[in-house]
Amino acid sequence: MKLQLTKPICFFDIETTGTEISKDRIVEIAILKLKPDGTKEKIEIRINPEIPIPTEVSKLHGITNEIVADSPTFKQESSRIHNFLKGCDLAGFNSDRFDIPLLVEEFLRAEIAFNFKNIKTIDVQTIFHKMEPRTLSAALKFYCDKELTNAHSAYADTKATHDVLLAQLDRYSDLEPNVDFLNQFSLRRKTADFAGFLVYNNDEEICFGFGKYKGKKVTEILDKEPGYFGWVLNADFPRYTKKILTEIRLESMNTKD
Repeated sequence: MKLQLTKPICFFDIETTGTEISKDRIVEIAILKLKPDGTKEKIEIRINPEIPIPTEVSKLHGITNEIVADSPTFKQESSRIHNFLKGCDLAGFNSDRFDIPLLVEEFLRAEIAFNFKNIKTIDVQTIFHKMEPRTLSAALKFYCDKELTNAHSAYADTKATHDVLLAQLDRYSDLEPNVDFLNQFSLRRKTADFAGFLVYNNDEEICFGFGKYKGKKVTEILDKEPGYFGWVLNADFPRYTKKILTEIRLESMNTKD
């Protein structure tokens, strides 16, 4: 079944130095852009993360410090990546919880003001887990009867994600082939910051999604305990989480004035 698009969608995958969103860096990114007319574009970029790649991580994706020593940094490639993604929705495998939050962090480090607020996302892993709980390799075998070669190569994983989504649309008649439906279907929980530290309640109000104030409205806590804002800013939270929290605080202060 053909995916019905009103604007381009970018399937993407990243390989990184680790799994900590606030600390780890991208070492490879691959993006496959699918346009409404069915045409495709792709880019693959190796990146010098400017921090060491742990040996155990290199064993997973095959990218060592020596391989990326002469590669450009994310900041050097940030404008190119930004322009390629601009105006597109996003799709990936476990992308809502990991790839997108980490990509946002990289853009913020590079001082690129990428607006994610109007972007719809599709997490193919969530669809897969709701229908047939397994891994990407198993998903490709199950839906496409293909073996995933070069697993943990960014483009191989990106292409596999693209193939799996199209096969899911063919297999499940209750999946609508449009981004609006797939975005809602693949959401675990609506968040304000991608990483899940700031979440929306049933009234569309932003609340803390962690700690002693979990479930409490951000505006109420910042008003009652302003020191909590300072603690979050100085703690090891993603930059985008801190950015959203700062915007809420400034808006609240302007409202009071």
